[in-house]
Amino acid sequence: MGRYQAVLFDFGGTLFSYRRIGAEALDLVRRGAVYLGVEGELPTLGRAYRDASRAAYELFAPRPFYLHRELFHETFRRFAASVGARATAEQLDWFHEEQRLLLLRGFELRSDCVEVLERLRGLGLHVGVVSNIDDDYLDPMLQRAGLDEVLDAWTSSEEAASCKPDSRIFERALGKAGVRPDEALFVGDSLEHDVIGARRLGITAVLIREPGAAPPGAGIGEVAEPHHVIETLSQVVPLLSHASA
Repeated sequence: MGRYQAVLFDFGGTLFSYRRIGAEALDLVRRGAVYLGVEGELPTLGRAYRDASRAAYELFAPRPFYLHRELFHETFRRFAASVGARATAEQLDWFHEEQRLLLLRGFELRSDCVEVLERLRGLGLHVGVVSNIDDDYLDPMLQRAGLDEVLDAWTSSEEAASCKPDSRIFERALGKAGVRPDEALFVGDSLEHDVIGARRLGITAVLIREPGAAPPGAGIGEVAEPHHVIETLSQVVPLLSHASA
């Protein structure tokens, strides 16, 4: 294990892949357009939604903290405007809840996730999740996947009042683990949220890379080079004996 006493993981895009929910997400965009009273071809609606999502992330990303409910409201508000509609408060809440349920029902852990987490805990390491999401997403997702029985702790951006790459969310997770930054390894899929945030505090940063599955907010904000790059969660274990670059 070397000097590491804790391994912390991002959640979305790291312990589970966004690939499995792509088709369902596009269907939600279609249903959203219907609810707004808008007709349009699905590829066109999809592009409009992606543009709205990027614009919303560009607005929120510089903030040290925001509720993702507000981010998702802004995304749907901008999407509606781009297709010639005006979203009501009821429609904004509908979209947020439908998106939450879509993710809750549709996500699936990576095939090696539970095995890796259990192995790390068996080595005596503190194992935690640090996620940029609100509690009404994170808590039921962890429970549905059984991760609340496998993890030592988890920290949401809502709980910490801090969104990665802001330091406070990392500091809160380190406090739960009772370790110094140099005793922790952080695994995530985002250069803009996970890698740069971890490196700023002196945490060893590991990027899990999945070609063709860019994380939300990719390309928005500063980035840093990871200490290590992996393609499967199982590759985390051999890293524990490595000193960081």
